[in-house]
Amino acid sequence: MRSILLSFVLLALAACQREAPAPAAPVAPPAPAVMRPVTTPPQGDHAFDAAITPGDFAWHVQKLASDEFEGRAPGSLGERLTKGYLQEQFERIGIRPGNGSSYLQSVPMLSVVTTPETRLSFKQGEETVALRLGEDFVLSSRGGKADVAAPASAAVFVGYGISAPDQGWDDYANVDVKGKVVVVLINDPGLATNDPTVFKGATLTYPGRWTYKFEEAARRGALGCLIVHDTPGAAYGWDVVRSSWGGERHFLPRDQVAGPPLEFEGWLSGEAAAKLLGAAGEDLAALRKAAATRGFQARPLSAPIDVDLRTTLRYSRSDNVIGVLPGTTQPDQAVVVMAHWDHLGRHDGEAGDNIYNGARDNASGVAGVLELAEAYARQQPAPARSMVFLLPTLEESMLLGSQYYVEHPTVPIEQTVAAINLDDLPIRGRTRDMLVIGHGESELDDLLAEAAKAQGRVVGPDLGSLLSGFYFRSDHFNFARRGVPVLYARSGIDQVNGGPDAGKAEEAEYVKNRYHKPTDQFSPDWDLSGVMLDLAALQQVGRRLGSGEFTPRLKPGAEFSR
Repeated sequence: MRSILLSFVLLALAACQREAPAPAAPVAPPAPAVMRPVTTPPQGDHAFDAAITPGDFAWHVQKLASDEFEGRAPGSLGERLTKGYLQEQFERIGIRPGNGSSYLQSVPMLSVVTTPETRLSFKQGEETVALRLGEDFVLSSRGGKADVAAPASAAVFVGYGISAPDQGWDDYANVDVKGKVVVVLINDPGLATNDPTVFKGATLTYPGRWTYKFEEAARRGALGCLIVHDTPGAAYGWDVVRSSWGGERHFLPRDQVAGPPLEFEGWLSGEAAAKLLGAAGEDLAALRKAAATRGFQARPLSAPIDVDLRTTLRYSRSDNVIGVLPGTTQPDQAVVVMAHWDHLGRHDGEAGDNIYNGARDNASGVAGVLELAEAYARQQPAPARSMVFLLPTLEESMLLGSQYYVEHPTVPIEQTVAAINLDDLPIRGRTRDMLVIGHGESELDDLLAEAAKAQGRVVGPDLGSLLSGFYFRSDHFNFARRGVPVLYARSGIDQVNGGPDAGKAEEAEYVKNRYHKPTDQFSPDWDLSGVMLDLAALQQVGRRLGSGEFTPRLKPGAEFSR
């Protein structure tokens, strides 16, 4: 999961202007069943309830987020323990193997580390300007070559690097970039213009995401692609880019991905990009302004780029965990309920506590899926449609597990009527609202609104997620881009006890002190009443979908269609 502070700052302002609905009906507090040290897994047997309960939820989270599971890193002992526990729980509940006779779906993985010998430079007249790895640029490659040498490569500035006929926008018009290095801006022109008629204004669209930039450049036959960083456009600083690209990066191997790859891909800091463009007689600020104008024409750069990329490669495998509850009358149609099981593992080079337990991110979501699976397995009448419980790996590595699943689905994507994603469930007690990341994309919003209304709550958009593109950053996205209606929803910030200020403060504390840190651990002091409401609402959505009586559609203007 990614940082979510901006979302809650904006929503606090919105919530203050909204009349609060009647408080939700009280929910029982967490059962005082687990009072051991937070890093110790629960021992012995546990009597699971057929209903969704705080005690069962807490048991799952404490087990998965214990030190024993070592942070659930793909390829580690933690992965083996996690997969064993999840299969054990599916078997106990009565959920069948979801991949033929197996609960596991093997996901091949190419791991790449860029080594310090990597160089990137350009010519400024007769002088060679060498940029600093990590400080000025980052580079990687998913093509399966350990070393890539691209001396004196022709470069082209291609604006935002977007080709969107539906928007009347094509930065690649009238330019051939085959065998060249393309330099592009992050985000899309809507952010620069703040004009809602240009893409979606300040709301990030997929062509604004960095992943799209590389995909489009590869489709055009480019040699490589360098994205120019700026903090407002990326929604995070250069330090995030540097740390994310500074360690081991994971990709699907070449034989698992359609289309030719780029030879290399990476980012330039704003300062480094200004130097490169200045060497070619261009001004970055002027180019930003020009690139946001419809009809912008790509600019060849007179400063050739030298790239010498050195990497180490490692091939391995991880596993998605999949269970299925076959439908009674429409078994060929499926509702997918998902949550990624992986987290950041243990960092042996760090002093002190070096295990990233990932209790909220995302043992909470996995526990939620297990609770929903148990509820659906016990409900009467049983679901008419099949309920697929997908626990992907490698979410923290570019959503690779869910990407692999949609390319190798156990139920055809065309027969997948909807997907519900649980990722990083907030632990903040009861709230008067639920937020949908990607609100307005499908009729699933309406189903959730009905369920939340029965609890005295309202449903709305996560405004911060629209600006920073969270919709594209969790596993549901791989389903959405294939045209499957998806729902990614969670508690809002308008707390019953304390209002929006309390919710904002709790989220800020989590992001600052626990998000992607060893301190993201289970606590017996958690107030799980809000999670219970969220799971109850999602249970009702899934029950309606599983009944076979309703097939959700995408709404007009949805980002993707089948």
